[in-house]
Amino acid sequence: MKTIQLTPSCKDYLWGGEKLRTEYGIQSELHPLSEAWMLSCHPDGPSYLPDGSTFQQYINTHPGCLGTHCEKFSEFPVLAKLIDAKKDLSIQVHPSNEYALEHEHQYGKTEMWYVLEAEPGASLYYGFTHEISKEEFERRIQDNTLTDALNAVPVHKGDCFFIPSGTLHAIRKGIVVAEIQQNSNVTYRVYDYGRIGKDGKPRELHVEKALEVTRREPVRPREDCAPHVAACDYFVVDKLSAKNEKLTGFVGEESFKSILVMEGEGEIVNGDEKMSFKKGDSLFLPAGSGAYEISGTFEALATSEGAKKDPLRIGIDMGTSIKIGVVNEKNEIIARTVLETRLDIAPEELIANMGKVTRKLLENSNIPLDQCVGVGIGSPGTIDDKEGVVIYSNNYAWENVPLRAELKKYLPLPIYINNDANCAMLGEAAAGAAAGRKNVVFLTLGTGVGGGFLIDGKLFNGGLLGGTEFGHTVVQVGGVRCTCGREGCLESYASATGLIRMAREQMDKHPDSLLWKLCDGDKSKVNAELAFKASDEKDEAGMLAVQEYMKYLAAGVANAINMFRPEVVVLGGGISNRGEKLAAELNEMVKGECFGHTFVKPAEVVIASLKNDAGIIGAAELC
Repeated sequence: MKTIQLTPSCKDYLWGGEKLRTEYGIQSELHPLSEAWMLSCHPDGPSYLPDGSTFQQYINTHPGCLGTHCEKFSEFPVLAKLIDAKKDLSIQVHPSNEYALEHEHQYGKTEMWYVLEAEPGASLYYGFTHEISKEEFERRIQDNTLTDALNAVPVHKGDCFFIPSGTLHAIRKGIVVAEIQQNSNVTYRVYDYGRIGKDGKPRELHVEKALEVTRREPVRPREDCAPHVAACDYFVVDKLSAKNEKLTGFVGEESFKSILVMEGEGEIVNGDEKMSFKKGDSLFLPAGSGAYEISGTFEALATSEGAKKDPLRIGIDMGTSIKIGVVNEKNEIIARTVLETRLDIAPEELIANMGKVTRKLLENSNIPLDQCVGVGIGSPGTIDDKEGVVIYSNNYAWENVPLRAELKKYLPLPIYINNDANCAMLGEAAAGAAAGRKNVVFLTLGTGVGGGFLIDGKLFNGGLLGGTEFGHTVVQVGGVRCTCGREGCLESYASATGLIRMAREQMDKHPDSLLWKLCDGDKSKVNAELAFKASDEKDEAGMLAVQEYMKYLAAGVANAINMFRPEVVVLGGGISNRGEKLAAELNEMVKGECFGHTFVKPAEVVIASLKNDAGIIGAAELC
């Protein structure tokens, strides 16, 4: 027997309703029907197999059914429930493992709630609105003002809440939840609305213990579960959803899989066994069950014990070629590939190729998708980072392209997008020439001039879209027309394109210039490298072109320093290949142009150290 259907133990706590019976098909004689323990080895409410034996008995007689990841636990680590709150539950808290083992001789309780139903206006209590002292906490319990300091959160169907041990909380009336938790039944009641228990006495409170274990501060949103619904040291929860379709999966030797059906019905096939299921069913697949297939129209929560792996991030640097890498916590690129692409194809096709190549990279590198916490993308152009839309990119001829939405079809992960120069700056600040600095100006000197700014450790995007386009600040009023339509932009003078224009102009004035020889008499072959080479050889045309170029570049760098007072200015892009010679010359030129330089040392100009890796690492830093 591979797939096992479990029957729950049930509870009739006074706050419960009847929906678990009427809506979820739970069979019980209890009224009210408050909780159904769908997956449980706990002695307070075990689940049962079809033959009447307990789930714990099954585990005892089937060594290895929980998987190798569970070997670190002395008991089955998970308990799954359905909870119907017709009335408010008590305001309560669960202790940590350390406290519970010492005082209760069982584990503590970390849990998650997935909201199955919520009446209009329903809410729950989830931590505090602000940090309070232990004394204030106790006083508010005594004078019945505790709820004034609690964070009342409106809830809707499909909401999920992760509740670490020590978090004060309460499910309130009109809510049905699926709860996945540690295998524990330790609860400390703090406030119970003065309710009377079955014995005719006020229900017991556990104020003294609660004062010891409660975190008296707002709950910090948990953002590291993606792509899972919830993930921690005790359980990993994923949502399964199908509409007249088939889903496939695999249960290896590492962990079991529990499937709790929230909606609909279907059929699961595991090996040569078939089993139908419906809303309210609890299925258990032992470790080593192998491949399975689920068909039908349904929604379910799939729970396993997953050994936590180091989180990884995917960084994508969009340029003439698209560079894709997987980045670890040390900001090392552990896998990479390049997507050579045409810029004239439809955005949807290019994005699809990005997604498919990324999935192939993960597959070839034996990296599970669920080990990746997100995808960061550096794209040229004006980016709406909140909506994930490329508003305009002249490099790709894109307008209002929903990059995030399109890529999510192929990479179902959190996706973050920003300008490519910003990402390169983040890369250098994280692991390159600006590592450890909190105030950084980054200028990329290529076909154009891009800018990225780190202010007090945070990426500066501006209040409106299209911020930090430093290349489009004017350094020569009435000067050369820029691609943006303005005249005299820094980009027209400090880019490689600007240097090439200046070199060609000097060639026309100096027909005997070395530049003519270096380009074989074809001005179209002149590039920035040849201009610097001619200058180094003391060629007059080359020297004049480079001198003019450096004058404008120094002016732009000095402007950036005077405006932002960074700790360091980092230069990237093709021009930066000139290396320390470029940095040394600029530092000398900029020194006298910086406001207050006789009193305050200006920022040092340095060359980017990560080269092509900066964009990948910086994009990953968005995650």
